[in-house]
This record gives sequence, C-alpha cells and structure tokens, in this order.
Amino acid sequence: MTAQGAIAEAALRQADRPAALSPDPFHVAPALTQVLGSLAAQPDRLIRAQADLYTRYMDLWASVSRRAMGVEAEPVASPPKGDKRFADPEWTENPVFDAIKQSYLVTSDWLNSLIAETEGVDPIEKRRVEFFMKMLTDAFSPSNFLLSNPVALREAMSSGGESLVKGMENFAADLARGGGQLAIAQTDYEMFRIGENVATAPGKVVFQTELFQLLQYTPTTKTQHEIPLLIFPPWINKFYILDLRPENSMIRWLTDQGFSVFVVSWVNPDQRMAEKTFENYMFEGIYTAVEAVCRQCDVEKVNTVGYCIGGTLLSCALAHMAAVGYEKVNSATFFAAQQDFSEAGDLLIFTNEDWLKDLERKMDAEGGVLSGQTMADTFNALRANDLIWSFFVNNYLMGKEPRPFDLLFWNSDQTRMPKALHLFYLRKFYGENALAKGELELAGVKLDLSKVKTPIYVQSSKEDHIAPARSVFKGAKLFGGPVTFTLAGSGHIAGVVNAPVAKKYQHWTLDHLPDRLEDWQGAAAEAPGSWWPHWAQWLKARSGEQVPARDPANGRFTPIEDAPGSYVKVKS
Repeated sequence: MTAQGAIAEAALRQADRPAALSPDPFHVAPALTQVLGSLAAQPDRLIRAQADLYTRYMDLWASVSRRAMGVEAEPVASPPKGDKRFADPEWTENPVFDAIKQSYLVTSDWLNSLIAETEGVDPIEKRRVEFFMKMLTDAFSPSNFLLSNPVALREAMSSGGESLVKGMENFAADLARGGGQLAIAQTDYEMFRIGENVATAPGKVVFQTELFQLLQYTPTTKTQHEIPLLIFPPWINKFYILDLRPENSMIRWLTDQGFSVFVVSWVNPDQRMAEKTFENYMFEGIYTAVEAVCRQCDVEKVNTVGYCIGGTLLSCALAHMAAVGYEKVNSATFFAAQQDFSEAGDLLIFTNEDWLKDLERKMDAEGGVLSGQTMADTFNALRANDLIWSFFVNNYLMGKEPRPFDLLFWNSDQTRMPKALHLFYLRKFYGENALAKGELELAGVKLDLSKVKTPIYVQSSKEDHIAPARSVFKGAKLFGGPVTFTLAGSGHIAGVVNAPVAKKYQHWTLDHLPDRLEDWQGAAAEAPGSWWPHWAQWLKARSGEQVPARDPANGRFTPIEDAPGSYVKVKS
C-alpha cells in the first residue's frame, strides 16, 4: 500500500508537468547507429566477438559444474578492484549467487569491450555510447534486484519482511522530497546544519553584491602575510567543501598558516538572474572581489585561487587583465580547473548541440535557470554505482537509512544555473574549446593565455573524472609565465580536500613542465600525504612580509553578518 500510494501521488504531481522533452535524453541514438554501422561493416569482428562470448559462457558453465560436484574451480570473471557491489561473502560462497554474479560480469564486460574496441567511429560519439552502455550494464547488475541479491534476501528473512516495508517507506519519502521525481537520499540531511556543524570557520561577510558575498576569516595567528588570499570556488556547488569539518577545513588550515583568507560565496541564482552572463561573472565576480579585498586590506595586489569552473573563470579573467593592463593579481592557483577542454572529463559527452537544445528548453520551462536537482542527477550519473545504485540497494532493498556523511550532504546541496551563463560555458568551453584555441572573446577582448605572466600553481588529481589530469596539464601549458604543476592522489574532491592531518594518499611534484604529462610523471618525485604543505611554501614565497593579523571587523568595510553568510543557506 505504501508503494502504491507513493506512485499514485507521484503520478498526480507529474500530471501538470510537460511531457518528457526527448525519448532519447542522452542523444545516444545517432552515436549508437554509428557504432552498430561500424560493427556491421566488420562481420569477421562480430563473429570473433560472438565466439569469444560463447567460449566465456562454456568456461563459466564448466566452472559452475565443477563447483556443483564439490570440486574447487577458479572463477571465470571477478569484479574489478574497488567494486563494492559483490563484497559480501555470499556472492562467492553460495554457488547459485556466484554463478549469477559471474554470468553478469561476463556479459557486461563483453558488451562494454565490444563498444570500446569498435574502430572507425568519431571518438566523442564512441565515448557517448560507451558511457550509455556502462550506465545500462550497471543498472542491470543482479545486486540491484531483490531476488538476485543475497544480502537483501537475507535481510528480508531475518527481519520478517520489515526491511521491505521500511524500504517502501524510504521510497515514498524520496518521491515526496523530489516533488514526484525520485530523489534518492544519500545521507541524513537533518543531521547537518550550515554554520552549526558544517561551514563553521569563524569570520564575517564584509562585502556583498547580488552575485556574491565576500567572506573574510578570523585570524588564528598574531601576524599574517601582507598579500591576502582570495578563493573563487565553483558556482555549480557551494563553497563549504573547503570548510566541512574543523579537521579537514582548508580554510581553517590556511588561516593557521598565517594567510589572510577571503572566499567568494556565490549566490544561488533564481529566475531574476537568468540572463547573467559569463562576462557578468568575470566583471561583477572576479574583478569586483579583487577590488574589494584590496580595499579591505589596504593592499595593491592579491593572491587568487580558482577551483574547478571557478578556475576556468579566473583563467579568463587573467587573460582579460593581461590584455587591458590590470595588475592587481599577484599569483593564481588552480584546483582541478581546466583551460583546455579537448580531453575534458565525462561531462564532455553531455555537450553535443542536440543535448544543449534540450537543456535550453528545460531551462526555459523552469524560468531561465537549470534546477539544482538536474545538476545533481548529472553528476550522480557520472558515478552511478557509487552515487545511485549503492543507495538504491541500501535504502529500498535493505530498508536502511543512509549514513550521516558531510561530503554527501554538500554533494546534494546543489545550486541553480542561470541560462545565459550555463549555455555559454558548455558551448564555448566544452563544445568549441575556444579559450585554448585563442578564439574566446569577452567584452571585445580576444583572450590569449600565453600573455598571462602571473605565477601559476596548478593542482590536478590522478583519478579525477571531471577534470582529468591530462586535461589540466594541457591547460597549464597555455600560460606564458612560470607554472608549477602538482599531481595529487584520489579524485576531483578528495584529491583537493586532503588535510595533512589525515595522512592519506600521496602527491607528485616536479620543478619544471615538460611537453607531455607522461614525461612529467616519469620525472616527478612522489611524496606521501597531502599536497597542501607544498603549495603553502610556494604561496608563502609570494605573499609578502608579515603584518599584524587582520580582524575582519576592523577593515574598510562594516561587517554585514557572521560567516558563512546567508547566500550559502539558500536551497534550490
């Protein structure tokens, strides 16, 4: 009854909404046609593939038969390292579930390999089909179905069916929270409160516009470096990824190192800001914030940081500043930020023109903004096993509540995107790679990164799927001044937010920049733990003499409110 009621309510909520914009939302059909056409043109290749699949199944049948007779048998297929779907011993110890698991792994690996090895297809189109096929095979994993998941069956029997009832209650709650669309809970959202147990670094909002609030953090040292540090986070997410908990807060750590730390907290835009452009964000964001920090601290220059898309914006601003002779940026650091998008991450497959037209129609229907839930769905799809299916199993099949996890609370706290800004970004950077080609023009100025002589520090992460290290490295080569490149362990978030106290992962450094990433990796020195201390030494050398610590309450501006401010608390 719980499931029936939830589905009925969802149907009523959806009745007033427009029909689906496209029966093929990923626009994979043309790409799939290319791949299938290429395979059809190579019948010998198909025959070999079919023979390979037949052989794999014969090997699997032989292995299963030996196990049925009590004879040890080596598995024909094993989950890749790090795959948590089949971690429970029952998947291996029970011959039935082991056979189900291996059959799935054989089939999914065969399908994905068949696509990956297809030749004569446009690389981006092939990549789109690969992504779609991976989504499809992930969705059909036996771990995602009650009757073929031994862990969920065991839980149902041991709880007398209570886990299934609770699972349906969770399902109904997620439908209600999504307004009729399934919004799978990833954590306990009631556990976290911005400004109380996340984003708690003390400071003040010292300046604000309709586009951002400027936060200045309270010093923890008697003196600070003369040149302040201004951080531009991505506007796709909220800034407090850099201030989740005291023990992993980059903002607190930088303050403890004696830096005057400022952070831009972007507004969560609504329909009134639908026409805000990339130029608006550059002039009203980068330029305005730099000027405000200079005035607040009574200095001539600032050091800057750009994280992810905030780094792409900062790169454009630096090129514009170089062209017009603006000299108030002393150095720039980039966290997981791209300038050259020719080898960008998986988001590249979402940027063909058909997909963008659908996106534009969707934003028009929503009043000129892209909803935060749409952004969340896109990013979750890039790591479906971790961010969708693991919670589907936990919440619905097992009937459990998701664990409290601050990172996933932040991950779900998405912001809206103004239509003009977002489409410009996707078309000009992902679609045309205009900045790297020297073809991007802002405010009548053609941007040339080779004219940027500002000292640059570039951080990348080895396993980043949003801004791959190869893409970040290519961008680093575009600047005309001195560039320090660092490679961190882990991915787009954990590779950046890795406090030294955690003693996790590793990083690689090299004092020069060869032509290719492979050459850089071959010569780089590996060091354990966080890359933050290496960056801090680089930054200190460019931050001037020590001056008395700056109290946010005693600057040129009258404080508006306490950090983390009010903009960050606006929900989508």
